[in-house]
Amino acid sequence: MSDLSNTALRVGYFVNRYPAASHTFIRREIRALERLGVEVVRYALRPGSASFVDPEDVLEKERTNFVVASGALVFVKCALHFLFARPFAFFAALCTSLRIGWRSDRGVALHMAYLAEAAVLASWARRDRVQHLHAHFGTNSTTIAMLVRQLSGLPFSFTAHGPEEFEKAQWLSLQSKLEMSEFAVCVSLFGRSQLMRWSRPDLWPRIKLVHCGLDDKFLAAPPPPLPQEPRLTCVGRLSVEKAQLVLVGAVARLRDEGLPVKVTLLGDGPMRQQIEEAIHAAKLEGAVTLLGWASGDRVKEEISNSRALVLPSFAENLPVVIMEAMALGRPVISTYVAGIPELVEPGATGWLAPAGDEAALALAIRAAVVTPTAALAAMGATGREKVLRCHDSLKEAAKLKDLFEAAPAPAPPS
Repeated sequence: MSDLSNTALRVGYFVNRYPAASHTFIRREIRALERLGVEVVRYALRPGSASFVDPEDVLEKERTNFVVASGALVFVKCALHFLFARPFAFFAALCTSLRIGWRSDRGVALHMAYLAEAAVLASWARRDRVQHLHAHFGTNSTTIAMLVRQLSGLPFSFTAHGPEEFEKAQWLSLQSKLEMSEFAVCVSLFGRSQLMRWSRPDLWPRIKLVHCGLDDKFLAAPPPPLPQEPRLTCVGRLSVEKAQLVLVGAVARLRDEGLPVKVTLLGDGPMRQQIEEAIHAAKLEGAVTLLGWASGDRVKEEISNSRALVLPSFAENLPVVIMEAMALGRPVISTYVAGIPELVEPGATGWLAPAGDEAALALAIRAAVVTPTAALAAMGATGREKVLRCHDSLKEAAKLKDLFEAAPAPAPPS
């Protein structure tokens, strides 16, 4: 229970895959809510990985209830319970599944599976005396939360992170999800604008801005001194939208111009082989290092050992790793994409380049390498102050807690 409050509010958190290496922001949000006295019951369809690098993720896995692991008998039992105990609610949820599935790129059959998963989750939420269900990501997790609402009357909300939700808004029926929810959270002004874009104006008051936050591990300690070595760190899934191939090309340009730069890539994903091949083709084995997934402490260490974070993304919302780097007093090199300019201000907290522009990215990296350490430290201090002001996990969780408390109570069981 909390060290800050005696609130008895009991909230269920539901994610498709949790814990996961890329979902540390969810873990921080849950822990902050618990510090504020909210009892959080963790649910997920499945864990994000068979094995975890971070000990904190191991602990979260032990605390999480996994729907898919419950077995076929539990699915059938829970579905039959709602079919006979609440037939009208069951058929309403069935119609919603058919309607959304027909529009979706995932098809009707998969949405029938979502209905069965919703029946299990609704049963568990009743068992656990959950008063409100909150889903992360406006994809299948929010579809299931919406079906739970229809089956059991449990109010729900969701956080839309993007960019996938906004790219597939119509296929995901985002407006229908917003209509049935008590509220929706967006983590950046850009994200809020995109959810507004895909919903009716009368629904806009339901869209709330709550930033992702950092905990004391990043906010309490003073930033470490900047290194003199021209070293940068890039953190993120090795995927097309993260654009690490553009970064490899930019490093090759700088090497050819006589400016040696070392870059450490943390993360893994479907583009790993292509990135390794690009590094080999450019003869950059000594300049670009792939470390794979790393624990939160290792990520923090690598960023601290760098002069700047570099994130050359094609598509984002507002990456948490940018907040982490700025909290550590490191400038950020990134792109004019989505919510990134809300944190990275050219000349003040870092540099921005047009996405996909290898030459412009190389110029930004050059600037970070040749800028005097004192000037870099000043940029880092400006960025840290901004993160302390806008991305404290406890302050942001307090906003969520207020929203949960203002939501209506669950409908009584039949």
